[in-house]
Amino acid sequence: MLYVDKIIIDQWYNPKIWGWLLWPFSRMFDYIVRIRKYCYAKNWLAKYRSPVPVIVVGNITVGGTGKTPLVIYLAQLLRANGYKPGIVSRGYKGLVNSVILVSPYSDPKVVSDEAVLLANRAQCPVIVAKKRAVGIKQIVRHNNVNIIISDDGLQHYAIERDVEIAVIDGDRRFGNGHSLPMGPLREPEARLDSVDLLVVNGGNNISERETSMRMVCKKVYSLGHPNKTLDLDYFTGRTVHAIAGIGYPERFFQQLRNLGIEIIPHAFPDHYQFSPADISFADVLPVLMTEKDAVKCKHFAQARHWVVAVTVELPVSFDESLLTLIKDIKHAR
Repeated sequence: MLYVDKIIIDQWYNPKIWGWLLWPFSRMFDYIVRIRKYCYAKNWLAKYRSPVPVIVVGNITVGGTGKTPLVIYLAQLLRANGYKPGIVSRGYKGLVNSVILVSPYSDPKVVSDEAVLLANRAQCPVIVAKKRAVGIKQIVRHNNVNIIISDDGLQHYAIERDVEIAVIDGDRRFGNGHSLPMGPLREPEARLDSVDLLVVNGGNNISERETSMRMVCKKVYSLGHPNKTLDLDYFTGRTVHAIAGIGYPERFFQQLRNLGIEIIPHAFPDHYQFSPADISFADVLPVLMTEKDAVKCKHFAQARHWVVAVTVELPVSFDESLLTLIKDIKHAR
């Protein structure tokens, strides 16, 4: 099945003639998306209105675009400006059937790797719930929060939102421009016309309405001993194993190459559940991995396993625009 998935994903960004066989299914998908959105717009399907403002972070494509680092950035920005944020996520494929308050020690197999990473880095309450409305009610009732960040909720119209932020992969953009399964689109590109803020992760072709977001990798820390840190450029000119089980592993690999690090790449499917054998090699070379993968590997860490810490850089104008939107919403409520 993974091989079939790889073939389909490859044709999203490197179109093949046979891809047109999927066109009828993509049209059907488009039709269902339009009908569903129309039903919510007409209030034929129930929507939940949170007692506190809701910021939705999402994308219109399948695969990693950099939402999780941005959510961490937003939580830290809001805290620095006097807000008390809480994060609500559905978890990977909605496998959580209850409402779970996530901690840095939660099992990634249960709550998802991204939720554990958020609990590690965002410094605010994180709840995973299959139904986001239930999660929001729970986090507002039992935690001292006055604003919600909904992780990956752009298409979840059952939750009314006050601010929408869409994240775009600056390198791959929208692939072949078609909807699932022929292309990577969850919604048509026109959907971006209605969001409040557009953030582009990487790439060079940034439009006037878009804000460029850069992932910065400067530090690494020991997987087994997080207090032990090194500058990432310590590995410049050296050969390392690079591990990535994320939506777009090549972005991580290229970041390391750009720093002059010689890598032996090991790409895994997004949300891959690692075993010790996956990160152990016959040689003695260092192993660098993403933070998202690290939360699933810490129980079998070795001294040579290092985690690349990622921070997000956004212009001050983005911060100002978001904070202004929130202030206007608070006055309007």
